[in-house]
Amino acid sequence: MFEQSFKNIDNILRTDSGCGTELDYVEQTSWILFLKYLDDLEEDKKKSAILSGKKYEYILSPEYRWIAWACPKDGDGKLDYNKALDGDDLRDFVNNKLFPYLKKFRAEEPNTIEYKIGEIFSELKNKISSGYKLREILNVVDTMHFRLYEEKHELSHLYEAKIAKMGNAGRNGGEYYTPRPLIRTIVKVVAPKLGNTIYDGACGSAGFLVESYNYLTQNQAKLSSAQMATLQNKTFYGKEIKSLAYIIGIMNMILHGIEAPNIRHTNTLAENINDIQEKDRFDIIVANPPFGAGIGREIQQNFPIKTGETAFLFLQHFIKILKAGGKAGIVIKNTFLSNTDNASVSLRKLLLENCNLHTVLDLPGGVFSGAGVKTVVLFFEKGKPTKKVWFYQLNLDRNLGKGNPLNENDLAGFVELQKTKVDSNNSWTIDIKDIDQKTFDLSVKNPNKNDEVVLREPKEILKEMSNLDTESKKVISNIFTKL
Repeated sequence: MFEQSFKNIDNILRTDSGCGTELDYVEQTSWILFLKYLDDLEEDKKKSAILSGKKYEYILSPEYRWIAWACPKDGDGKLDYNKALDGDDLRDFVNNKLFPYLKKFRAEEPNTIEYKIGEIFSELKNKISSGYKLREILNVVDTMHFRLYEEKHELSHLYEAKIAKMGNAGRNGGEYYTPRPLIRTIVKVVAPKLGNTIYDGACGSAGFLVESYNYLTQNQAKLSSAQMATLQNKTFYGKEIKSLAYIIGIMNMILHGIEAPNIRHTNTLAENINDIQEKDRFDIIVANPPFGAGIGREIQQNFPIKTGETAFLFLQHFIKILKAGGKAGIVIKNTFLSNTDNASVSLRKLLLENCNLHTVLDLPGGVFSGAGVKTVVLFFEKGKPTKKVWFYQLNLDRNLGKGNPLNENDLAGFVELQKTKVDSNNSWTIDIKDIDQKTFDLSVKNPNKNDEVVLREPKEILKEMSNLDTESKKVISNIFTKL
């Protein structure tokens, strides 16, 4: 129903001087889609109120509702060109009146539409410079509806495709997108249950929350109204610092069926983890936190293990905020397993002593488009120390890339073997008592790969270099003695 509509919107944005990247296309499409969704939602709520004999109070003032400024209709239900703004008038109304009005919305609870309105429009801006182009886009979006299941289902697939395209566009698009086959695999292994609280403290485009919702609904015959209410309001929780990722995550969850996503627009790392109480904890955590150094000292003070590596701070946060008995699946750089700096060693010790790190999935390069680092997925349960770790090395017979992405078939063998954690050519088990108790090194070293080059420790290499230098000096000394 809507595939051509999305293509038409992108084609219009490509010709506008204010939008130059796939990130811009998704951002601008998102805020317009959100306002159309809000209009459909209000109309549905109005009908429900009338049927129950109540009066409905609109969230937005009359002049800021979709029907008033975006696409006013005539008596035949067609666009009324006498009332519809266009060109500079439309652009100026959006920039100078609509956005300032929407920014004023505030609410304490993140799972309210009022909260979403205020947060979405407090930092975003309209980048569509031509009012005439904006009019064309509004006309296209006006034909898209969010009322029927089939409509939302198709829109959700198309929107996911836009997010994937944005993630593959290079630059910083990839930070908003984790390959969905990997997310679905992580969710399968963690296996959330209806009634669990599910959390992602760096939710980006909300892929982990969306796939958790899909997992829970696909594995249930028919949900009661009480169960659906639990899914809608008391199951999915997220936090996101970046404005673009926040609106994409909100829109993605809305399109997948969560009407008022419980996602906060905030900096997770700015929270002191010592302030986390039992009521703040979650049953399930699934996440791909951002990688990268450079976190300032003021943020590091919120954590017992001080480090400038973003992902290491997030891992501390996740361990702390996970309930006892709770389960997690976290993507992290593979260097976490073997780095010898104090923070890495301390963090591995913390994880192994406080959680059962039962599975490590070692991913090949190229899983994340444009990312130069290799990653692993840590699967752990909080409350018991680790005794054994089962490793699985994903060895593929092809190189991954934009045109050859990771798929679920690639991960099927891992999912099957993980159930029993048996050893194979690609999997093995280590006993924690056998690892170095000072460094807690968990390097991925497949003992079943005879053709694999085993990298030596830096200390071994330096020792050998020193021995070779000593031998060379002796040889040279002997030569001069003979001369």
